[in-house]
Amino acid sequence: MTLHDIPLRTLTGEPTTLGAYEGSAVLLVNVASKCGLTPQYAGLERLQKEYGERGFTVLGVPCNQFAGQEPGTAEEIRTFCSTTYGVSFPLLEKIDVNGEDRHPLYTELTKLGDAEGAAGDVQWNFEKFLISPAGEPVARIRPRTEPEAPEVLAAIEANLPRK
Repeated sequence: MTLHDIPLRTLTGEPTTLGAYEGSAVLLVNVASKCGLTPQYAGLERLQKEYGERGFTVLGVPCNQFAGQEPGTAEEIRTFCSTTYGVSFPLLEKIDVNGEDRHPLYTELTKLGDAEGAAGDVQWNFEKFLISPAGEPVARIRPRTEPEAPEVLAAIEANLPRK
């Protein structure tokens, strides 16, 4: 099974997989509405607008495992994201990224090391994983790194599909 095959659900409950994004680079981010890092939504949305037409998407994954900072329902999350940050990128259902109930997607993603080679549990909200158009995890970016940091932009540019 590849990342593209792992069953997922959209925020509205529809079944999907990362296979829906095959051929595109994907920045997968565990998000939260009540976190000190929540303003990163603005940078993520700018990335979506900048690179969306070039075979790239941000994919938000709400998670309530870090200090209960994503307590809302799917509707509350969707409303917050659209009205506060104008989020246009897709959001998945709320899942666990760590622990006993870790979603299979994150079981695979957390095997990838960050820039220093450290793998393992997601550290906090807004940890980012870049997935290549072929469905391979290629970069792990820790939570405090802003979405538009030079190293993030360079990784995205290097993984955009070639036309």
